Amino acid sequence: MKPAVILLSGGLDSATVLAIARESGFACHALSLDYGQRHNAELGAAARLALTLGAHEHRVIRLGLGDLGGSALTDDSIAVPERPTEGIPVTYVPARNTVMLALALAWAEVLGARDIFIGVNAVDYSGYPDCRPEFIAAFEQMANLATRAGVEGVKLSIHAPLQYLSKAQIIQRGIALGVDYTQTVSCYQADAEGRACGACDACRLRRQGFKDAGVADLTRYK
Repeated sequence: MKPAVILLSGGLDSATVLAIARESGFACHALSLDYGQRHNAELGAAARLALTLGAHEHRVIRLGLGDLGGSALTDDSIAVPERPTEGIPVTYVPARNTVMLALALAWAEVLGARDIFIGVNAVDYSGYPDCRPEFIAAFEQMANLATRAGVEGVKLSIHAPLQYLSKAQIIQRGIALGVDYTQTVSCYQADAEGRACGACDACRLRRQGFKDAGVADLTRYK
């Protein structure tokens, strides 16, 4: 089995990506980031998902993005919006996906892996700039310029299998692959037990996805 690095947040999308990578025959090395997020219950969810979805190993790297602030997800003084907003919302974490992919890239080189999986989506999402297809393509190009593997002719690929799927399609794909979504945490304001607020953007997208998929939403709400 070829090794691959899977960015695993503990949310619905990343759980589905882990299941897709496993189904594709990769030995999945799951990587989670403790970056100071206020909804750190997702890290417990990531650990559970790595175990139940058969990851080869699971590691958590601690970062100081919370020291920089600038996002409602890392700064308690900025309220998490509970209704749709114009433009890029304050829940956007500056450079988060760039940093996460860079760390996944470093681990891939150590493992001798040529493949990195990330659960970004550009259909049912909050409009974050680092979820767009052009960002993923640009990062892949950079990865092949900036690494020893790339310079030596070993092509590194960034896989974003959910890029063009709706949330309902993602849920249907995950269920077909045996994902238990009750183990996931998506809410930006989840409490210590992983219970969701039901009002933030992540909760709205998740709830609508289950509705559109015709699947019962078993998410635990506060």
